Amino acid sequence: MTNSRLIYQVDAFTDQPFKGNPAGVCILEKEMPDEWMQNVAAEMNLSETAFIIRVKKEYLIRFFSPEAEIPLCGHATLSSAHIMFEAGVVSRKEKITFLSKSGKLIIGNSGSWIIMNFPSYPLKPIKIPGGINKIIGIKPVELYRTGHGWTFALLKNEYEVRDLKPDFKLMKNSEFGDLIVTAPSADRNYDFCVRCFAPALGIDEDPVTGSAHCALVPFWYDKTGKKEFVSHQVSSRGGILRVKKKGDRVEISGQARTIFRAELFV
Repeated sequence: MTNSRLIYQVDAFTDQPFKGNPAGVCILEKEMPDEWMQNVAAEMNLSETAFIIRVKKEYLIRFFSPEAEIPLCGHATLSSAHIMFEAGVVSRKEKITFLSKSGKLIIGNSGSWIIMNFPSYPLKPIKIPGGINKIIGIKPVELYRTGHGWTFALLKNEYEVRDLKPDFKLMKNSEFGDLIVTAPSADRNYDFCVRCFAPALGIDEDPVTGSAHCALVPFWYDKTGKKEFVSHQVSSRGGILRVKKKGDRVEISGQARTIFRAELFV
């Protein structure tokens, strides 16, 4: 029998099982080929699977969707930190430094909440093209391109966000293949709502998207002047995030639940 490796599935940005956004987490003892990690991510068939390996006192982290590697993933970072704290890889009194393709990510915790320090992404206004409603399902109030290459749309209200039905086949090969939509929340418990679509990465809709808040926080800060928000991702699984503007960075906090631990024999 070949040596086994542990792999976990975690529901992130929720304190309940079967809610939030599921991610795979695999802690490696040695570096593995990119092709192997991509194959494992495809086998897990989750929006992202994270692969972690220790580098001195820090940890290299890489994220793979079922179809491609991506530079940053919030819920997979949260899930990874959750497993490392839960399994005793790192003491809860310590902070974790992940080395990602988007730079260093400093992770801590407060009670049951994991606190992540992420980069902030600027937004550039773009012209709303004709026929956009045929692709994404609505004509937005405002349209932007984010610093990490996503399209970002402001809608009138939460009902428009919830009712949105994009044409994923048209989106996949269009300029809107990665799309964040947001509006003020209709629920007083939250400041804004959001949904995220990424058919270009093989994910029609991402249940909860931590990295989207790298653009959402500066956007809503500019709109409201507030620095702290509670975000409600209104996908079918749903998720809740506490987010904060911290200088030129964004602090994203969430909870997580481990769903299972398994062994890989490949």
